[in-house]
Amino acid sequence: MARTVRKSWLATAVLAIALQPLAACERGKSDSSRPEAVRAFPVADRPVSPGGMDSFSSEVQRDSVNEAKVVMDLARIDKGMTVADIGAGEGYYTVRLAQRVGAKGRVLAEDIDPKAIQGLGLRVERERLENVSIKLGTPDDPRLPESSFDRIFLVHMYHEVSEPYAFLWHLRPALRPGGKVIVVDVDRPTGEHGIPPALLFCEFAAVGFRLSQFVRKPELQGYYAQFEASGGRPGPEAIVPCRMSSSADMK
Repeated sequence: MARTVRKSWLATAVLAIALQPLAACERGKSDSSRPEAVRAFPVADRPVSPGGMDSFSSEVQRDSVNEAKVVMDLARIDKGMTVADIGAGEGYYTVRLAQRVGAKGRVLAEDIDPKAIQGLGLRVERERLENVSIKLGTPDDPRLPESSFDRIFLVHMYHEVSEPYAFLWHLRPALRPGGKVIVVDVDRPTGEHGIPPALLFCEFAAVGFRLSQFVRKPELQGYYAQFEASGGRPGPEAIVPCRMSSSADMK
């Protein structure tokens, strides 16, 4: 039986603080390859996993270990909630969240891939999920309505976000009071379709999020991290980026 690793995440959180830079000398870099809308935000000092992997494993395999149920139970998803599934892909979580929140709840499925959005739209229509809506986002902004969500899910996708500070900055206002952001990912380098917990904690903290729960479970083939907004949202120019001193720190 998996256990909540409180001591582990506390120790890792301390490490995350240590990852903060002594100086943000690279903040002002003008990078013409970055979209103009994100240039006020610091550059992420980490590799980014290539996109296009919209299925972590087959739905049958994931259901065989009750992955979605474990995650939804940890997140305390209940009837009537409003939730967002970011990077929804083929809709594994979208469908199961829609069933869990019921007819009085709402699910917004977001993705940046128009083909994924089209396929998901057909699935929603085919399965008659009347409590699901679909939205096309951008790599740096999920384009969520403000003060709308009890939970926002980022499942096996955050390591593909190339502009994490802009992305989280735009995402944060979408939470309702008491709302939570749920991350499910794998503890391995970001260039290998995962993200070390210490780096995850650091990037979220930089945009004003507080870690409220961290659990490792075999059903997830990785870990569950839960965040809440804490304090005010910093301006883009006030965000202190996380720096990794060596490749060894990323493991």
